Amino acid sequence: MKIREIKAKNILSKSQIYDYALNPYVGCRHNCVYCYARFMKRFTGHKERWGEFVDVKINAAELLANETKKKKIGRVWISGVCDPYQPLERRYALTKRCLNILAENSWPFTVQTKSPLVLRDIKILQKANDAEVGFTITTADERIRKIFEPGAPPSRKRIDALTNLHANGIRTFVMIAPILPGAEGLVEALRGKVENVLIDKLNYHYADSTYKKYGMQWAMEAGFFLQKGEELRAAFESEGIPCQLLF
Repeated sequence: MKIREIKAKNILSKSQIYDYALNPYVGCRHNCVYCYARFMKRFTGHKERWGEFVDVKINAAELLANETKKKKIGRVWISGVCDPYQPLERRYALTKRCLNILAENSWPFTVQTKSPLVLRDIKILQKANDAEVGFTITTADERIRKIFEPGAPPSRKRIDALTNLHANGIRTFVMIAPILPGAEGLVEALRGKVENVLIDKLNYHYADSTYKKYGMQWAMEAGFFLQKGEELRAAFESEGIPCQLLF
């Protein structure tokens, strides 16, 4: 694993999802094989494979403190192209420092992660003016999870973290993207733990070889996503959980 400390020029970027995106890191040790953020290598010049490098923006908090004074207030997505709570966050605490700044200045933000490390910052989330936490969980089948998300925490630990956050008054949601085999097991597991669920299909082809290696080509076809997506939507809504298909 190549870890490099860098100084960024700015930290808040325009987002097509929210008003801004904030990425404290470049690269991600979770190494999810389907990850759309793999496209970042085209711009960063890294020779290492995705999942084998992380650049740490050591001046992220200082930049944010300055930019929140100059920019129009808006919702910040943390993060768009990295997991803000990947393992290096334990050492650097960049996400924690950034959340503190946003909370102290009453900026709304949405955290999206696969890591229960977010529980470390629950007090910051509680004092924030408008904060929500979303977990990406693609399957309830741990065997499938290990194939597609080799460096990420188990799905069960993510669900347990959601339980904790929800019980402590934090607004929570789940993103099932892409739908993987075994996703149907999430319906019962998420009951009473989330405000809503978002579902998406596989939109990029980075994981094609993995699907083929394990004989799961059927799970990357349009028919699978259409059928499974509708089944999941109906199942979640029958549990009283609003659910939106993004395709």
